[in-house]
Amino acid sequence: MDNLRIYNAVREVPKTAQKPINAGRLKGKTDINPMWRIKALTEQFGACGIGWYYNVTKQWTEECNDEVCAFVNIELYVKVDGEWSKPIFGTGGNKLIEKESKGLHVSDECFKMATTDALSVACKQLGVGADIYWNEDKTKYEQSNDSDNDSSKQERLIPVMEELKRIGYAPASVCKTYKLESIYDMSDLQIKDFLTKVKNLPSKEA
Repeated sequence: MDNLRIYNAVREVPKTAQKPINAGRLKGKTDINPMWRIKALTEQFGACGIGWYYNVTKQWTEECNDEVCAFVNIELYVKVDGEWSKPIFGTGGNKLIEKESKGLHVSDECFKMATTDALSVACKQLGVGADIYWNEDKTKYEQSNDSDNDSSKQERLIPVMEELKRIGYAPASVCKTYKLESIYDMSDLQIKDFLTKVKNLPSKEA
């Protein structure tokens, strides 16, 4: 079997399954719809319980000051060519009790969300959504068309550069906002998010 067959089949996340994170410590990152992961697993291995499944091996909570976090460990199994895999481990977490401005908030879905998080960690090891997590990994086709990609990147960023010039901001400010090494690393979602945020900002000349 081609070692990258599954990886390459599930690495790309459709735009409809992506959502930019606009607040918190993960601001600038991209969230993936959890149902897309289920669909990706089902497409590659079959229905849940037949071609893939997972076991919850541990659930626990930990206290930190006034907050309580819930954690879940899982083992994911997939069937390839009629043979079940070894366990693929994943750990996920979420807040059970969270301190908010109005007081403490208790979540009755924390373990469900922690399990979803753990499944995403396990799926990542199969390459599910890899392009989101590592946008520098290139396919053979992309590597053979670097010059075309560079030109395409520049064209995509024309509206961004025009807005930066209009409001008097430096490209470095965009990199800092979205935690990028280069402005040319901006994804389509980040470009759209940026243009939405700055469209009502006054021009530098104003």
